[in-house]
Amino acid sequence: MMNLKTYVVENGVQATEIIERLEGEGCQKDHIYLFAHDSDRSKHLTENTDTRHIGLKEEGVFDKVANVFRSRGDELRERMTSLGVSQEKANELERELDEGRVVIVAH
Repeated sequence: MMNLKTYVVENGVQATEIIERLEGEGCQKDHIYLFAHDSDRSKHLTENTDTRHIGLKEEGVFDKVANVFRSRGDELRERMTSLGVSQEKANELERELDEGRVVIVAH
């Protein structure tokens, strides 16, 4: 089983600090994923921190298509569980996203 780490931060500056620390510990950027509830904010932060976008490899074709019909919260929880986050932890993290925080998942 992979060593999964999750972090909740308030903003992009804190996210960058965590990502830099993870890299310093030997974590590769293609194993770091960043989540924000607002899809534009998520895209902006992912681009600015050069972290990984969840694609077909992580999600699978079925889930990728299903996410078109899901709410943003459902989509985010599904994406986190596709990385190995438990359903219970994904629910907890999604509540943090609802409050405007940023979630980082690394393995």
